[in-house]
Amino acid sequence: MGVNPPPSDPSVPRVVQSLVGVFHHFELARELNSRGHLERIYSTYHWGRLQREGLPRDLVRTFPLIHPAHMLLGRYGMNPPPVIDRALIWANLVLFDTWVSRQVPPCDAFVGLSCCGLRTGTKVQRRGGKYICDRGSSHIRYQDRILSEEYKLWGCDARVVCDPRIVRQEEAEYAQADAITVPSEFVRRSFVEMGVPESKIYKIPYGVNLARFSPVEPPPQDSFEVLFAGQVGYRKGIPYLLQAFERFRHPRKRLRIVGGILKEIRPYLEKHLPDRVEILGHVPQAELKRIMSGSHVMVLPSIEEGLALVQGQAMACGCPLISSTNTGGSDLFTPGVEGFEVPIRSAEAIAERLQQLADDPQLQQRMSTAALERVKALGGWHDYGETYLNLLKKLVSA
Repeated sequence: MGVNPPPSDPSVPRVVQSLVGVFHHFELARELNSRGHLERIYSTYHWGRLQREGLPRDLVRTFPLIHPAHMLLGRYGMNPPPVIDRALIWANLVLFDTWVSRQVPPCDAFVGLSCCGLRTGTKVQRRGGKYICDRGSSHIRYQDRILSEEYKLWGCDARVVCDPRIVRQEEAEYAQADAITVPSEFVRRSFVEMGVPESKIYKIPYGVNLARFSPVEPPPQDSFEVLFAGQVGYRKGIPYLLQAFERFRHPRKRLRIVGGILKEIRPYLEKHLPDRVEILGHVPQAELKRIMSGSHVMVLPSIEEGLALVQGQAMACGCPLISSTNTGGSDLFTPGVEGFEVPIRSAEAIAERLQQLADDPQLQQRMSTAALERVKALGGWHDYGETYLNLLKKLVSA
């Protein structure tokens, strides 16, 4: 066994990150690197995809053995049977974590995305470093429970929710980690409800790239434009949005749905898609900015998620929100000021708020102005990086 390196200056902790894909971790990595703290970041994506993230090549390590090919199969509609699909996902997580653990350099803190950091985090702890488990969604057992309920409501196969092996893996990570970082109060509450000590949980809401998202054109005055942005599936509460859109009254209303459509919900859409609904699929960020700016409101009726980045992006474009209680929206806006918060699974509540905004253009304009001011006050990814770094320094010095 090699000799552990001497502890570094806790004011300049060396940080290693590890994650599946990209998510918000590369935003954090750029902030850490700009401050001289990033030792290395590992991802399951290939370098061709990661080079656009703007980090030096020598700081990035890739493990594209399974993940990119698996994604391509889904993109072209060649999804393997559920048993094989789960086996591929599990193999990707285990092999990736094992690979990272074998080559992780000495560091003071390891930030691992939940589900793929247990082996590496434990090794870092044995060396004297700290292990931070970063969870972007609610506690995995809470998530499994609420999404299983939702799939059953719509007659969808509940086996697509959480692999029991991943549930066990994540709960082991929660127990092993020195700290758990989460993006919203909703997620923090789910961990407390599932018995995780509050002292172990740190809430750090995500930032917004204000350079990429800003108002570019006002919404039209002769119509009422509603927007949804995100993955189109039952988890996002799409049926409740469609029901609400059909209920509220406006002579020239339109709902635009931006995002990839999951196979699970296609049969529902074929039978229940109202008139004046446009499904746009994936769009470039520049186009999304234009659509957000030209929308009177964005609705995010999710059943469960941590803190949807599209909420902050919409606010940065001056677009008010109607978000469910389970989106983390309350960490971004004050209900009644920059948008509205509604219960999950409530088409009635969504329709009521849509009607309120459609009937009162001055209210919509006030909320639009307030949303833009609020998101600027919240700060961008610079503030997120600063808050996260302060937590790392606190953990390392302790």
